[in-house]
Amino acid sequence: MSKRAVDAVFQALFLLSDIRFLLRETAPQHDLDEAEKERAATTLDKVKRQIAIIEEELVR
Repeated sequence: MSKRAVDAVFQALFLLSDIRFLLRETAPQHDLDEAEKERAATTLDKVKRQIAIIEEELVR
């Protein structure tokens, strides 16, 4: 596995931890306001980019 792929794995995990923190902040109902929804959407887009890097590097 390339260094780029390894870095992408760690970055994706850090981003997922951000989402986990958001869910902890909004527990127990997880009713997100508009700002929290935007934050979640932005973070998920970043996770998707990291996953694309992982796929690109591993399937090469």
